[in-house]
Amino acid sequence: MRGTTVSSGQPGPVASFVRFVVCGGGTGLASSAALVYLSGSMSVAVANAIITVVSTLLANELHSRITFRNGRASWRVHVESTGTAVVCYLFTTAAMLVLDTVATNPGALTEQAVYLSASGLAGIGRFLVLRLFVFARPKAAAARTATVTALPAPVVPAAAFDRAAVAVAA
Repeated sequence: MRGTTVSSGQPGPVASFVRFVVCGGGTGLASSAALVYLSGSMSVAVANAIITVVSTLLANELHSRITFRNGRASWRVHVESTGTAVVCYLFTTAAMLVLDTVATNPGALTEQAVYLSASGLAGIGRFLVLRLFVFARPKAAAARTATVTALPAPVVPAAAFDRAAVAVAA
């Protein structure tokens, strides 16, 4: 099947993107349900903070293990992946702030269109950064670069070194 696996063993871009959407979307839906549940016993701001941290760690793990098939996520992967999530948050927030600046009273449909469009663009950008940088395997990167084969050292027969040449060199 095209787009499923590349020669390095890493899932192909289409398969990775489908897994990315399913894992990210599933985490988002679970977060939404957890927010409703937790906000009944604490402030929505505290519940949202807890959910954001837990869902980000969960999504990082799922993307590492399922989306990109890299196994358990390292601390480096968690930090870099969380950084991409923060950039996405800033991008969607900026889109909503721009909307509020240019439209005096946007309707709910316009707000949702802007938010979902910004989220979609941010998600595609995040996928590309995760795939090409955060979860890129060193072996895959090495396989893409040209392989240079070292030539064997020339073999000089021992007879080529006579005692006089060795004496002069010393």
